[in-house]
Amino acid sequence: MFLPRRKSTVLALASCIAICLWYFNYSRSTLRPLLSSPQHLPASPPLASGSAPQAPKPPAQAPINDQDEKATTPVPLPYLEAEPTTESVKASERYPVKSLIPIPTGASVKIPKVQHSFSTETQKEKAEREKRLTAVKESFVHAWAGYKKYAWKEDELAPIRGGHATTFGGWGATLVDSLDTLWMMGLKEDFEEAIKALEEIDFSKPRLDQLNVFETTIRYLGGFLGAYDLSGGRYPILLDKAKEIGNFLYGAFDTPNRLPVTRWGWEEAKKGAKQEADETALIAEIGSLTLEFTRLAQLTKEAKFYDAVQRITNILDEQQNKTALPGLWPVIMDAKHGKFSDVGFTLGGMADSTYEYLPKQHMLLGGLTKQYKKMYETAMVPIMKHIFFRAMNPENRGILVSSGVRVNENAAVIVPDFQGQHLACFTGGMVGIGAKIFDRPDDLKTARQLVDGCVWGYNHTQTGIMPEIFHMVPCKDQACKWDESRWLKAVAIRMDKTERIFEGMTDEAKGKWVAEDQRLPRGFSSIPDRKYILRPEAIESVFVIYRITGEKKYQDAAWRMFTAIEKYTRTDIANAAIHDVTTTNPTKDDRMESFWLAETLKYFYAIFATPDVLDLDLYVL
Repeated sequence: MFLPRRKSTVLALASCIAICLWYFNYSRSTLRPLLSSPQHLPASPPLASGSAPQAPKPPAQAPINDQDEKATTPVPLPYLEAEPTTESVKASERYPVKSLIPIPTGASVKIPKVQHSFSTETQKEKAEREKRLTAVKESFVHAWAGYKKYAWKEDELAPIRGGHATTFGGWGATLVDSLDTLWMMGLKEDFEEAIKALEEIDFSKPRLDQLNVFETTIRYLGGFLGAYDLSGGRYPILLDKAKEIGNFLYGAFDTPNRLPVTRWGWEEAKKGAKQEADETALIAEIGSLTLEFTRLAQLTKEAKFYDAVQRITNILDEQQNKTALPGLWPVIMDAKHGKFSDVGFTLGGMADSTYEYLPKQHMLLGGLTKQYKKMYETAMVPIMKHIFFRAMNPENRGILVSSGVRVNENAAVIVPDFQGQHLACFTGGMVGIGAKIFDRPDDLKTARQLVDGCVWGYNHTQTGIMPEIFHMVPCKDQACKWDESRWLKAVAIRMDKTERIFEGMTDEAKGKWVAEDQRLPRGFSSIPDRKYILRPEAIESVFVIYRITGEKKYQDAAWRMFTAIEKYTRTDIANAAIHDVTTTNPTKDDRMESFWLAETLKYFYAIFATPDVLDLDLYVL
């Protein structure tokens, strides 16, 4: 919200390849972020001793007051403690839950402060910040106008030809996903126009035969809940629609082990067809449903939604130290049997938000369970040892990159790939938040280095934009000094060795030729995927680490990132993905995913807004 993918061996492999390609091309993961919900931390209005938090009673469809500065500032809702329910199970369920797992209740524990205490800015600083803020808002208004004109109530805008695409059920993914950004930017008329449009969308029947449960959850359920929370509950229709979507998706959990079907044939299921969880499922699509369903349970007091995702968490918890790399879950899960036998591990695509949600779920539950803290800290041991690596670079900066590894069959050898992904840039923010709420001060340095690594990736391409996937050379010692020869040899190792043109050349000479031919900036040993698809993960972490540390250099980095993205992606209609960040004349792709408005521009706006906007001590992002 605002609150961040079968059977025989051959079929399973084919299915895995198809799912993985889909995920890299279309998913946002991460996550990704639901500006979900207030954490009910000390920053929230204090309650009288011994009293229970009460739900607000907002006026129905109360308008936004343009003159009221507080209208564009997040209004935290009290934490709602759901009572365990004894709802009657619908007759259509084949595998009804007999005993629901209740939502943790009680007074929230004190969670350490996350956000930096900012001092008063100077007039010069304010003028510069507001100038940048205005530029980001203008970019949003431009793209939103294009969406309204050419793709209103459709999933995605085609920002070059002016058409639209049905990618996520045909329910207006961009409209729903962008609601909280509209509110945050104080765009009153557009927000209320979008609210009115919700009444015209039939959320009972998708326009696709198969529904991606993960994407539907983060874009629709998260979109509704984030906007409901951020607007202080002023618009009951948002919670009504969230519940409608939640009840619809709940059908995907009607399997023998209550793990969801991730690519759900909803129509057959509604007719009573038997369904089972997939034997080949992406861990991100199984493990990244917790925040949205938990918040829905808190707001509606219907424990079934929490029960649905807590059963997943319990399996992850129980299996965490039984995988090929204890502490981490592999990319592929056998959800049908609740087992993990795959040997590929990463915090990048196909796994990302499973890890990202651990500290966030701890905050959302008010620290009432130690389970998510334990799982996060267990995962951080192999992550620090095997996943994060120091990358050699010409400036000798102490940067970290989040990579991936494979474990051989007897688990004796762990093979790193030293691959970085734009998608994995969420890790800096995750580690930063974990450092604060779990009292792990040494991890804050790691968080900074991860964010600095992503900023480095932006600063060192021809466009000033980080590529989707790349490789770098790991440091060989603590000093980690730049070694031109070692870099060129690494470039040569990753190239196609069958090319006859390289006969008789040394590895260093080959590397030099390839680096020039492929426009490889010094530091990158290869760039397998040169696209930028308007992703939010890097700016999300830059925003989070800025709010944690208060260091202005991160605002300056964000501005460089924004101006580069705006320069190369803007069209007459909106903004478009680009195919190659290593050329100053990149070809545009006629696609604008909903996360451009819902997340990327939201975080660019928030980093130049005042610190009370998206206060990290009030909201789970």
